[in-house]
Amino acid sequence: MSPPTETEYQHSGWRDPALGQETFGKYANRWYEAQDLAASTMQNYRRHIKKHLLPEFEDKALASILRTDVNLWEKKEKAVYAASSVKTWRSTLHLIFEDAIDEGLITFNPAARRRGRGKRAGRFRGRGPEKIITDALGILLTAERTAILSGRDDEFVAVVLTGYTGMRWGEVVGLETEFARPSSIRVEWQLYELDAGELVRCPPKDDSYRTIDAMDWLSTLVADHVARTKPSPCPCHGKTYVFQGQRPARTSGHQGAKLIDVARRAEVSTGTVSNVLNHPDCVTKAKRVRVEQAIADLGFVRGGLVSQHAAHWRRNGFATWLFTPAVSGWYPKKAPQEARPVPVLGEPWPGIPARGRGASKRADACWLPIAQGLTPHGLRHTHRTVMEDLGTETALMDERMGHIDGSVSARYAHVTPGMRKRLMLHLTEQWEEALDARLALCPTSPVRVLDDLLRARVHDPVSSPSISTPPIVIAVPGVETDGLACCGVAYSLPPVARSHVE
Repeated sequence: MSPPTETEYQHSGWRDPALGQETFGKYANRWYEAQDLAASTMQNYRRHIKKHLLPEFEDKALASILRTDVNLWEKKEKAVYAASSVKTWRSTLHLIFEDAIDEGLITFNPAARRRGRGKRAGRFRGRGPEKIITDALGILLTAERTAILSGRDDEFVAVVLTGYTGMRWGEVVGLETEFARPSSIRVEWQLYELDAGELVRCPPKDDSYRTIDAMDWLSTLVADHVARTKPSPCPCHGKTYVFQGQRPARTSGHQGAKLIDVARRAEVSTGTVSNVLNHPDCVTKAKRVRVEQAIADLGFVRGGLVSQHAAHWRRNGFATWLFTPAVSGWYPKKAPQEARPVPVLGEPWPGIPARGRGASKRADACWLPIAQGLTPHGLRHTHRTVMEDLGTETALMDERMGHIDGSVSARYAHVTPGMRKRLMLHLTEQWEEALDARLALCPTSPVRVLDDLLRARVHDPVSSPSISTPPIVIAVPGVETDGLACCGVAYSLPPVARSHVE
């Protein structure tokens, strides 16, 4: 008599008692090795398993893990981590158990959620934290501050590009010069950062290849940036990228004032500062006195900085030391230091950051928040919201954002040249209004690119607004001011700006 088949075993109800005795740790490792997914997905699975699943379930047999065990684990995780993160980890656990069922190792999924169970209040699982967005002036002010903090114009161009195209962070970092074209930006690749710091060149998320229409002024801004920086192929990928990273001086080594900070404070060129340091006889006495005073005010230390730049930005470094301080006016908490305001010297407006030892004592002002809680990805949300507010057609919005609408109605919606032209016109109007609002605050900027744009607006009699420089107000204890008190003083903004930062 031939032995029974697997199907006959299943129908007979008999099950090998040895099945399911493999530990979760062994099976999870075997399961992970069998996956063949994108590098970013593999990294996320590895992190979920190693840091959150194995500490609880590693030595337990698959068949011994019960639904109550999973629920208790989830409860403990939520006491420490955000609910949205725990939800993601449970989804990975659910997937692992589902594959174990397919292999016949277990008969049910203990991570499966049962409907109608749990608390009634706050049961909507798709609800996340509020997304912070800003407007056109907020994008411009954020770009300016980010460039001031970095000491170069690259960050200004990158923030403006992100705010007016809705590109993802990895797409901006991975933008190659050949895809920055006249009147358009082609999204063909992204650079995805892995935990080890490796940047992987891979297709955009969900294969969202797309060509984003760019306004003439934006194309010019990017083209001028490429012509000015003359980027060369990076050593890690051999590709030429529009943007390169900031030098890693913000997180290690010397953190004092930079040459560009001195130049901005003294309102001279970096070449003039260099001449004062190396050939003082070549500089007029008036400029030499201003530079020397700026060096004293900022605590500049000659030779304290390395001029070499990293090949690419790092997500955490950019957000922590440039973007977050720009939008909030505060450096975030980073052990061993607590969160602290960005100390600045108020002149020239909007201020030059005071760096290094004794920075808070040398500072005489701080920055008001622009959009507290805004993140680089929040600029993508901002762009979509702006298009909604402008009444942009859904088909065109989805095209720019790289989204796919699978509905029947979307199959009959197509983008026309008229739609594109109207959106370009509206976005240009918003940009020009933001420049006028910024010009009304102060006619100049420490950021060279923005300063050129403002000077061009001043010489344009049609667009030039009335100029009112915001004063610096001494903050007296117990007395309310229109600004944010810090370091003994505060900025008081006129109504044109206050509506955008409060």
